[in-house]
Amino acid sequence: MQTDTKTIKGAIARLEEIIAQLNREVDAQESLLNRVHPGFRESAVNLIHYVTFRRFNLTRLQGILRNMGITGFSHAEGQVMSTLLHSRHLLQCLLETKGPCDAGAAISVERSRQLLREHTISLMGCETSGRRVGIMVTQPTESAWHPELVREMIRAGMDCARINCAHDDKGVWMKIINNVRTEAEQAGKKVTITMDLAGPKIRTGALEAGMRVRKFSPKKDEGGHVLKPATVMLKRTLSEDGPSNTLPVSVRLLESLKVGDKVFFRDERDKKRELVVAEVMPGLVKTYLYKTSYIRTGTALHKADGLVSDVGELPRAERPLLLKKGQFLKVTGPDTAGRSSVKSWDGATTQPAQIPCQMPEVFTYLKPGERVLFDDGKIEGVIREAAEDGFLAEITRAREKGSWLRSEKGINFPDSRLKVKGLTAKDREDLRFIVSHADVVNFSFVNSGEDVEELLDALNMLGVSDNLGIILKIETGAAYDNLYEILTTAMRRRNIGVMIARGDLAVETGWEHMGLVQEEILAMCGAAHVPVIWATQVLENLAKKGLPSRSEITDATNSLKAECVMLNKGPYITDAIRLLDSILRESEKFRLKKERMLPRIE
Repeated sequence: MQTDTKTIKGAIARLEEIIAQLNREVDAQESLLNRVHPGFRESAVNLIHYVTFRRFNLTRLQGILRNMGITGFSHAEGQVMSTLLHSRHLLQCLLETKGPCDAGAAISVERSRQLLREHTISLMGCETSGRRVGIMVTQPTESAWHPELVREMIRAGMDCARINCAHDDKGVWMKIINNVRTEAEQAGKKVTITMDLAGPKIRTGALEAGMRVRKFSPKKDEGGHVLKPATVMLKRTLSEDGPSNTLPVSVRLLESLKVGDKVFFRDERDKKRELVVAEVMPGLVKTYLYKTSYIRTGTALHKADGLVSDVGELPRAERPLLLKKGQFLKVTGPDTAGRSSVKSWDGATTQPAQIPCQMPEVFTYLKPGERVLFDDGKIEGVIREAAEDGFLAEITRAREKGSWLRSEKGINFPDSRLKVKGLTAKDREDLRFIVSHADVVNFSFVNSGEDVEELLDALNMLGVSDNLGIILKIETGAAYDNLYEILTTAMRRRNIGVMIARGDLAVETGWEHMGLVQEEILAMCGAAHVPVIWATQVLENLAKKGLPSRSEITDATNSLKAECVMLNKGPYITDAIRLLDSILRESEKFRLKKERMLPRIE
């Protein structure tokens, strides 16, 4: 018994040492706390507690507590001081020397949950009945011209519409926003609109143009049966920012069509195809296509009565690069269009494939031997030659038959020390639009507290109130390393959140570390009572191909750890929203049932 008593006293002394250090650290950070928004002061104190607490080696103390049947410190990040004080109190009870627990002023489990819920609702809007976790959906360009697509997303369970300023333009964004607002109002639901600043993301540039052709494919099940035909819109003229499923045709043909009519043609492969008219609107006709077709400029469309119209001028499709392991790729400045490799008559490569980089200033920081990754790590290479005007990379990883690389795909340099950060000129221009039309700005590629201060200063200059939310996208190794200062700086605003952008983050920190990195971000944000958006490749196969993988279902279930889940666009996006909504509701029921079964310890 003497040994047990000694062990308990030692554990109490260790807890008191930790508690005292946490209090001293809070006192030392008073100037930081004075700058925090009043609604985040409690949370900022707890975050300081958590970060300080993590510095201690707790292995022995955890073992002692568990051996005595006292819950350790797992899941205590939201209420660190309360957990420590309760643990000390329970040990004192075992020695029959208990004093007052003294945890009244500390954040309790209930208060921790309340703060997180309040911060989440303030940022993202009202909760959805029966589901704690929200669903954010990236809007495709088609949402600008097809309000029915937005309507389907809202009915399926979308709570938040995301617009990425790296794509399209203000005209398209405004059309999407208007459609979201209108459809949400008609559905009697609040849908929050968030807009991503493009940020200093390094992307591939333009490729050589190919044929003036568009591909249309119906939605099919795994057996090849058509579930939903492809929608083809017939219009008099084609605007530059128009949807990709539109064909320009003659006025004469448009005016002659009525619902039920068929328009016949042979596609680029000389396959017989037909369009079935589904809806006739002023200057616009909606048709359905039940077989995959390639339609080019000049394709002849005709009716059974003999009326003919050629398809008007279509934009040129880009020619993506097919890269294989062992090949070389030259990366140039943005002024040179990308192209495939050049071969001689005998098949030997005389010039490697090349692709431009939209941010050539990074070339200065690159060295031979460093890795380069394209398209969220789908293609990997090693830099063999580096110069101020570009670099040459050898492809070291790609699919067995080669991987396609297109324009506007991300480029990552995980081994290089790049000095690229902050708001770009485009970001500052886009920010003016965002503050006038969106509910939340998503800050891409934030790397430090200084970056956050730059955004806050820009918002102050624009006279933006605290009502505009800020979501900090954690997608670089630097952002992960500097998460504490990023959070404490952002806490000067009332509405903030964090997005775990797992695509770029996995590439930056290493796939093998991604699980731990993700958990640590969740824990840090949990300590700060900051809502988290779980993003990148959630139900990706389902959204793009119509069939989810088993691992995707598990991943979607794990997303219950966050406050919101983001889905990316795809032809089966409404199916993905419905499935995610169902998974989150069922998982939430199970979690609540499990909590009710556990004894409550006060």
